[in-house]
Amino acid sequence: MSETMRGYAMLRIGEVGWIEKPIPNPGPRDALLKPLVVAPCTTDVKTVWKGALGERTDMILGHEAVAEVVEVGNLVNDFSAGDVVVVPAVTPEWSSLEAQAGHSSHSGGMLNGWKYSNTSDGVLSEFFLCNDADGNLARVPEGVSYEEATMLSDMIPPGFQAVEYADVQFGDTVLVVGSGPVGLMAIAAAYLRGASRVIAVGNRPATLKVAKHYGATDVIDYKQGRIDEQVMDLTGGRGVDRVCVCGGDGDTFAAAVRALKPGGKLGSVIALAGTDVVKVPSDGWGFGMGDKQIVGGAMIGGRYRTEKLASLLASGRLDVSPLITHRYEGWDSIAGCLETARNKPADMIKSVIKLT
Repeated sequence: MSETMRGYAMLRIGEVGWIEKPIPNPGPRDALLKPLVVAPCTTDVKTVWKGALGERTDMILGHEAVAEVVEVGNLVNDFSAGDVVVVPAVTPEWSSLEAQAGHSSHSGGMLNGWKYSNTSDGVLSEFFLCNDADGNLARVPEGVSYEEATMLSDMIPPGFQAVEYADVQFGDTVLVVGSGPVGLMAIAAAYLRGASRVIAVGNRPATLKVAKHYGATDVIDYKQGRIDEQVMDLTGGRGVDRVCVCGGDGDTFAAAVRALKPGGKLGSVIALAGTDVVKVPSDGWGFGMGDKQIVGGAMIGGRYRTEKLASLLASGRLDVSPLITHRYEGWDSIAGCLETARNKPADMIKSVIKLT
């Protein structure tokens, strides 16, 4: 095997390209992986073209992959060469104090559980490492395609987590802001959790059609007026019990908070740009006394979480095939696929690239 590998990288803010790097050597608890299917993400777009994380130089992009295990460290017990695995976007160090305290996404510091294309090279390369392999990797379930399993890396987990953060209960009315793949998974999760009404916010007919497929009972076009005013019209001025923020920017929170009933909960999983300012209107928050809760976090990641969500695919309780609208093949398609994610055509929900 060659000593170097090729990867598609952020060269600096606003610039991407192919680079050569040494093939990494797995440590005692690591696994060296070869990607089979990858999926560029909106976060990659924000990282490169909006500088969302600040400057990154020659950092290989990507954090969504199904991969084959090539080599494991001598302390890895549960995986071996040849296994095909889902690689979560967030791969904590599970022995860290933060993980033991229940905040695994921040193992080693704020957001340091999210390593790929943040603090270390990502998955858009011929080989990449997974730290704490026994705690992070999950085998692809039998009967689940590699393309669909790739949705377990980053699309399904945050969508479901937004619903958990918002604490959706039986019979709740839920507002889901954003109808991209994460928002669509939040709609599916709210439906599975027993919401009686799910209001989807979006603008593209293709995504709103899929939103209804997953359980949305109403749709709001944010270009047709303020989101909160449209919510109040739909709910007779009562507002919603829960809000899941899966799209938008810092300004989105103002409408989301106004749309909440007193005592409501908002769960946010969007990656804000470093230049965003979150705006919480005091009157919409009951002048600070509205008993409205806001929780924002990164997806949990890890093997246990991934296997639990994978069981929904294997059992047929969750079908993610409607998410995948664009399919590519081969390494040479990565640049074009990422550009498609950047431009977001009207019929696009999620792209995947089959590499072998």
